[in-house]
This record gives sequence, C-alpha cells and structure tokens, in this order.
Amino acid sequence: MLKEFKDFIAKGNVMDMAVGIIIGAAFTAIVKSMVDDLINPFISIFTGGIDFTNLFVVLGEGSFPSLAAAQEAGAAVFAYGSFIMAVINFLIVAFVVFMLVKSVNKAKAAAEEPKAEAEPEAPKGPTQEELLADIRDLLKARA
Repeated sequence: MLKEFKDFIAKGNVMDMAVGIIIGAAFTAIVKSMVDDLINPFISIFTGGIDFTNLFVVLGEGSFPSLAAAQEAGAAVFAYGSFIMAVINFLIVAFVVFMLVKSVNKAKAAAEEPKAEAEPEAPKGPTQEELLADIRDLLKARA
C-alpha cells in the first residue's frame, strides 16, 4: 500500500497539480495586492473616494455608525456595500487575470512561430495529370 501511495505521488499529474496550487496561491496574493494597492486608489480618484463597504441596513433595532460597529454589537445587518465592493474587486481581478493570460498566450504564440517557419516543406510529388501522362507514354512505348 505504501508503494502504491509513492507511485501515486510520483506521477506527474499530482506533482503538476501541487505546483499549480502553490503558484496559484502566490499569484492570488500578487493580484490582490495589485488590485488593492495599485488599481483601487486610481478608481477612488474617479469615484471621489466612495467606499461602498459601509453601506448596510440593520435588520432589527438600533443605529450604528459603521458596519464594523454593527457587527461588533451582534446586530443582524444586510451588508450590501460589502457585496458591491466584492463584485467590483472580482471584476477588476478578472480583468487583470484576463490581461495577464492574454499577454502570456501572445508570448507563447510568438515563441512558436519561428519553429513553424523553420520546418522545411515536404517535396512535392508529381500531379495526378503528370502521373497519368507518364502511364500513357509507358503504355504507348510497350505497344
């Protein structure tokens, strides 16, 4: 059973998946930092610094100055502002990932083009008409 487990772990697919998960976690941190530290400040310039996070409705009694205060007090809140910010951040992250994937695919395509051009073309053989003419000439020569 231990040998089977070693064989399973040693397979390329499992190792590739593990590396992918580790790289994905690191990449998530990079993209999150890019969105939070570089892109969101520019967006706040155009929106006047509006932060939707503190938009909420208390589903009960009480009045609270912020979402954090309402949550700390244990009040039931409908935090639609946090949802709006999550959607905006998702769209930004999705766009950044799209642009990165697009540039990687473009770089891959550019790297593969010279290989395709470097392959020599296969020599072209005679056409069907040329073969038939040769057969005809051979038959005439035998007769």
